[in-house]
Amino acid sequence: MIIHQQEYEVKGVTYTIRSAEAKDAGILCTLRVQLDGETEHMDREAGEAFIDERGFEELIHMDAEKSTNLFLVAEVSGRVVAYSRCAGSELKRFKHQVEFGVCVARAFWGYGIGKALLKLCLDWADRNAIEKVTLKVLATNEKAIRLYELNGFEIEGILKRDRRHADGQYYDTIIMGRLAEGAL
Repeated sequence: MIIHQQEYEVKGVTYTIRSAEAKDAGILCTLRVQLDGETEHMDREAGEAFIDERGFEELIHMDAEKSTNLFLVAEVSGRVVAYSRCAGSELKRFKHQVEFGVCVARAFWGYGIGKALLKLCLDWADRNAIEKVTLKVLATNEKAIRLYELNGFEIEGILKRDRRHADGQYYDTIIMGRLAEGAL
């Protein structure tokens, strides 16, 4: 699915959010590796589960064609610094829901980019009769959990000792969900 471009200004930084395009594939390939290495909040370490440029092109094309998928990028001065995806299922039992994921380059944390991406995805889900949006978040990522709760998400479960990080410690993953109004 494709959305119309939106522009924001926060703390003197202007950024644009738009649907991902094939031309973004190369930078997304590089950016994903960078973002995975900037924080423990991601599922992967830098370079794991690598998606090459062709893989991103295919993903972008698929998401543009499917009514249950949405792939957004955020740009600052023409440079992609963040992205988010909502991915639906082909399985009939799960067609009513999508899974949300987001990542923002550390240099651009605190400018509301993740919040704006989330809100656009939720608005898109509501307009497209998607009844449920789900996500997984590292239990120690309190700022993200708070943002999700403020946007209607509830904790649905905890995956105990789900992840083991470079420090050798185990961490829990929180599963959250947001039901559309009237979907109860």
